[in-house]
Amino acid sequence: MSRPSHPIRNSALLSWVLKHFTRAHIAVYLRTNGRWGAKLLWFPAALVTTTGRKSGLPRVTATLYLQDGDRIVLPASYGGRSAHPAWYVNLKADPRVRVQVRAHVWEMTARDATDDERRRYWRKLTRIYPPYKGYQEAADRRIPLVVCEPL
Repeated sequence: MSRPSHPIRNSALLSWVLKHFTRAHIAVYLRTNGRWGAKLLWFPAALVTTTGRKSGLPRVTATLYLQDGDRIVLPASYGGRSAHPAWYVNLKADPRVRVQVRAHVWEMTARDATDDERRRYWRKLTRIYPPYKGYQEAADRRIPLVVCEPL
């Protein structure tokens, strides 16, 4: 039995605020080549470019990340909302992604974390950003962890 959607996390107002805040954050990150924007508040932020599954155009989003050697791990949390973020749905259609961390840019391929990776990375991500625990509890879905590896 699924839980009812969280009214705030699924609200139109929150969607609007997140959309415009994210656009501004991405613009600053890109214009400064990661000198500004590489932290979202005090959390590590990466830019992820996917290919739009309908448009075929590049789509850039900012997200928190975890680096593990040459891998970049991305939580597809969408603030605990009931739907997956568009960037995640895009990479399921085309797993080629570009990831930018500060001034470093990598062409990568993305996949869902294995169960073992998920256990290991989820603990690390919730230490970096404790609200992820609440996001998972509120979501009607299992929040995917995406592992991006160099091509």
